[in-house]
Amino acid sequence: MIGVFVTFGTVDRDRALDVAEKAAPRFEAMPGLRSKAFTYDAGSGTATSFYVWESESAARAFFTDELREQVTGLYGVAPEIRFVEIAALVDNGAAVPA
Repeated sequence: MIGVFVTFGTVDRDRALDVAEKAAPRFEAMPGLRSKAFTYDAGSGTATSFYVWESESAARAFFTDELREQVTGLYGVAPEIRFVEIAALVDNGAAVPA
C-alpha cells in the first residue's frame, strides 16, 4: 500500500472545508483508492489530504499534472505531494456499529 500526503499551505478554513464537502463524493468507490481523509490544521492554516492507495501505480496515475492544476485552482495554492510506503495500517472502521 502507498500513502500520499497532499498539503496546501496557508488556506482559508472555510474554503478548505467547502472544497472537502464538495469533493468527498467523487472519491467514493474510486478504483484503487482504499481511503481518503480531508484535514484542516487551524494552528498552521494548512489543509492536508491523506490517501491510502492499494498500489503505487494507482496513486501515481491519479496525481497527474492536470490534477495538480485543478486542485491549485480549488485551494488557491499549489500542493506539496509526498508519496510514502505504508508499513502497517490499522482500520477499525469495520468494528464501529452502524
